[in-house]
Amino acid sequence: MYKVLSASRAFILVWLTHKLALPLLKCIRKPQKFSYAKEDLYKMNDGTLGKDLVQMLDKNKLELLPYYVKHDLKHILLGYDTTGEGEVCLQCFMLGNGHISFPVAATVGFGFFTMPEYWGLFVKAFKRGRKSASMKHWQWHSLLELSTQSLKEKINGPVV
Repeated sequence: MYKVLSASRAFILVWLTHKLALPLLKCIRKPQKFSYAKEDLYKMNDGTLGKDLVQMLDKNKLELLPYYVKHDLKHILLGYDTTGEGEVCLQCFMLGNGHISFPVAATVGFGFFTMPEYWGLFVKAFKRGRKSASMKHWQWHSLLELSTQSLKEKINGPVV
């Protein structure tokens, strides 16, 4: 029963984000030009955010979606996986980090309503976002050739 519930939640979350929110955001937001093809990302140095992006996409059998690159980069830098609970943790972090938007609020609300077994993780992600350096004004597409590790340290401080 739990597997069915978990799969249903994941399906609904993916549907809400990819079939509803993403097309809606394309209409509302001015698209940010993404000047890299997947082949360009493969050519980047190991340890760069761009190379880590293409490797993460391949590992998870995901497509490179220009409107979604910023979101995928956050998965890499914050360390939240692409599961349902990982998606909600990422959005809880963003909420704690001061990013308030309809997609963030909707995902956090969906997670708290349908995934009570992960509430502790969600609260932890929110608190982590509050303590971390703000990412509000980052120019995401200009970070691809930078070291993933150095960017993680900018967010969380150096790992000791």
